[in-house]
Amino acid sequence: MKLQIIIGSSRPGRVSDRVAKWVEQEAANLENFDIELIDLADYDMPLFNEAISPRYNPDYQPTATVQKWLSKLAQADAYVFVTPEYNHSIPAVLKNALDYVKNEFVHRPAAIVSHGGVGGARATEHLKNILSEVGLIVIPKNVAFVGMLAMNPTIDEQGNADQSITGNPHGPQAALKAALQDLAWYSSALKAAR
Repeated sequence: MKLQIIIGSSRPGRVSDRVAKWVEQEAANLENFDIELIDLADYDMPLFNEAISPRYNPDYQPTATVQKWLSKLAQADAYVFVTPEYNHSIPAVLKNALDYVKNEFVHRPAAIVSHGGVGGARATEHLKNILSEVGLIVIPKNVAFVGMLAMNPTIDEQGNADQSITGNPHGPQAALKAALQDLAWYSSALKAAR
């Protein structure tokens, strides 16, 4: 099965790419998953400005860049969205990318890994609603990092986590492992049902 880990920030100095690499390392322990990191910085999509939502427009003609994004999404069976919290919500680049989705996500599961001042809780709350609206099944378990990872780099640029993350049986590493196990279960069940 194909798992895409989507880096939900594109701004310089972000730490979401580190978190995504950490997720990738843990996901590598799952059986039967082909894992791919998807970086929104690689998809320079214009601001969404469609007269009709793509989901309701049978004549939808996306630009080449948007089509590249949509085609990439359609390849996966499951997703992990890594998002920081910006101003009590998700980054604009992630919301913009999701607004272009037509039916690529239908009957597929997603997990959320967030980070920020309160663990990205408000971003997670918003993202769950958005992902549900575009057809994803958001699993109940999520992963949250409390604190500013940029100021306290507990995950290095290669995605290696320090002891404060890996050594706590109730911390982010344990939460990520449990979320990925659930994501694998949902992915298998939904793929069989599709």
